Amino acid sequence: MTAKRERDQVIERVLTGPGKAPATARRAAFDNAGVAEPVRALIDKVAKTAWKITDEDLAAPRAAQADDEIYEQVVAAALGQATRQRDAALAALDEATKPR
Repeated sequence: MTAKRERDQVIERVLTGPGKAPATARRAAFDNAGVAEPVRALIDKVAKTAWKITDEDLAAPRAAQADDEIYEQVVAAALGQATRQRDAALAALDEATKPR
């Protein structure tokens, strides 16, 4: 199995496989677009500044959702951001190595 196929299977499982969070919520977190309150701020922080997340960032989501649902959305958000960064890096590499 190729690395791309394995990566695609992981993404597919995270987004559409069985879980506590609805697949639509996991997809929104993966895309960091259209995320519902109260997890929107947390998901955005996961995608942009994950190292700054504090217990306070989890307070509002925890008041409305189970930890399992929050976890699944955070994983989807991290995977989505990593995928976007990888794709951007590969595009930059392709551009830099393109024959002139």
